Amino acid sequence: MSNFEHVVEIQKVTLDCFLDLSNKVVEGTQKFRTLNMQLTRATLADMFELAQKSLSTKEPRDWITLQESFATPISERVQTYSRQAVDILLVAQAEFGRIAQVQGEAYGRQLQTMMEAVAKKAPTGAEPAMFALNSAISAANTLYDNLHKTSQQAVKAARSNLEAAAEASKSRRG
Repeated sequence: MSNFEHVVEIQKVTLDCFLDLSNKVVEGTQKFRTLNMQLTRATLADMFELAQKSLSTKEPRDWITLQESFATPISERVQTYSRQAVDILLVAQAEFGRIAQVQGEAYGRQLQTMMEAVAKKAPTGAEPAMFALNSAISAANTLYDNLHKTSQQAVKAARSNLEAAAEASKSRRG
């Protein structure tokens, strides 16, 4: 395979990566839109119900009690929304990581194949330069793997923290 063919193959991998990421962004945006519409509809329905009931109250304390009765469901809805929004973000981040890993591996294979082809055609005495280049590629791959692992740990930690906060909130209410 010629260097030109390697470059074309890398461009194909890049285009595939861009398409995958674009699709994930669109999916995440659609999920957020749906989530926001659900929250908006439910909040408007609650506010309309509160307004209707407020019109029938005669005493100020009844109005305050009515207001308080709506506070808990609204608070719970906001917490649910927050958990769902964070979950959408975490799923998207995990997908981005997965796509990056797949694409990174493909880049690595293409680059290694290209380096092998270059090494075969390299003039005598170029071995130290080729070794240095291979070392740099190996170091970059190691860095990428470490970043990917760190990213996965961050996703797990964020999800765990979110679940702990939800449990703490439930125990305070109940």
